[in-house]
Amino acid sequence: MTAVAVEERTVRPAASARPLAWLRERGMGASVLVAALSSAFAVVLMSTTAFISLVLRSDPFIGGSETLVFILGFLTVLLVGVAVYVAAIVTANTFATVVAGRTRQIALLRLIGASAKAQRAEVAQQGLIVGAIGATLGFVIGTVLSLGGAQLAVQLMGLALVDDVSTQPLLVLPVVVVALTTWGAAWAGSRRVLTVTPLQALGGSVEPTRETVARRSGRNIAALVLFVIGGGLLALGIAVGLVTPLGVAISFLGGIFSFTALALGATLVMPPVLRLVGRLFGRSATARLAAENALRYPERSSRMAIGVVMGVTLVTMFAVALETVKAVLTASSGGELDPGMATLIDSFSAIMMTLVAVSAVIAGVGLVNLLTIGVVQRRRELGLLRALGMSNAQVRRMVLLEAAHVTIAALSAGLVLGIAYGWAGAQSVLGSVRFPPAWLSPTFVLPAVPLWPVLAVVVATAILTLVAAVVPTRLATRVAPVAALAE
Repeated sequence: MTAVAVEERTVRPAASARPLAWLRERGMGASVLVAALSSAFAVVLMSTTAFISLVLRSDPFIGGSETLVFILGFLTVLLVGVAVYVAAIVTANTFATVVAGRTRQIALLRLIGASAKAQRAEVAQQGLIVGAIGATLGFVIGTVLSLGGAQLAVQLMGLALVDDVSTQPLLVLPVVVVALTTWGAAWAGSRRVLTVTPLQALGGSVEPTRETVARRSGRNIAALVLFVIGGGLLALGIAVGLVTPLGVAISFLGGIFSFTALALGATLVMPPVLRLVGRLFGRSATARLAAENALRYPERSSRMAIGVVMGVTLVTMFAVALETVKAVLTASSGGELDPGMATLIDSFSAIMMTLVAVSAVIAGVGLVNLLTIGVVQRRRELGLLRALGMSNAQVRRMVLLEAAHVTIAALSAGLVLGIAYGWAGAQSVLGSVRFPPAWLSPTFVLPAVPLWPVLAVVVATAILTLVAAVVPTRLATRVAPVAALAE
């Protein structure tokens, strides 16, 4: 009997008997939620942009301004792209963690003849189904919210708009984009399937250790090269921005390169930060266990942290960018900023913070999901600790401290990156622009960090830590030592 025949008999019957049973697996529900949030956000934002464009066109004074329409469209594409990008990273990390938990099952199928490529294709297909379900739900929710919001705005503002922007055919586009992105993220996250060997059928789910990760020289070198290129482009963009606003394009590329480097080299960057954070929680046995668990498998910790890093970076970046814009305008105008301009910037900042917060929520869902999956996959380890005498309270505290390690490390990295990116963006786009009454140029200022938005990010991260640890701590204390050790 050929390997293909064996695979058909081992994989297909189970799938045909319960074709969607895998949706009950830990992590799949949260992945559907992430896709739904991304799709709903895109639909609402596109509908809102179209509605505002219609309002602007109906205005007799600014109706002919295509600049405002272009700016609205650009911001919509930017924010939707950011949300989809964050969702893709979260989904890829979720499927990578799920695949790590399926190591033994995958190895058993390999042992009886199934191919790694076929199993990876099956995981990618699951990602497509998850993305399609979530995107469709998000489309329905987003459309309902858009219809209700448009009707409310028309009544309150006394408008008479002919077109219904909430039922435009273009709103189907986010469904397709989110579904395909989730499929691609599942494919990327399932690459570990190709490295599973039949011999691993004798063991369980094992994450790569620090020693294994450190030997990945190719990936680490690529991350270092990208980081150097990104840092150089950021510096060049700031310098060019003192001559022309086009410097922001160079800074934008620098941000992409440097953050991609962080995502690739997270297993090198996060462990030192986690080690420093671990010292904040003392030297008790529970604290030391939590610190060691965060460091022992850096790939798992990095997957949890990178989504939070992105969320914190985005919120901080926009807050610092808009505050630095005020600083640049003040310096260029000779020391005083027009109160009307300051109010306008503050209002725009509040709107942007609200919109960007959606991406941060998506990242938070990813942290809760990955932490929960991690506890489920560590049943044997937790059972052993219980058998050695750890109480329920100590186990709960250990899991909570692990979540705190990850979120504090991610918060620190995100704040640093957000300040750097926000300042570079504002400086490179406005450093050469002159403003009345002094008309000074070029203008160079230091990063302006707003206090309250940063405090809000810190408080939100603390709340996220507590929320993320609720379900995992409950699951951890439900593990019976004898049952866990028997697995």
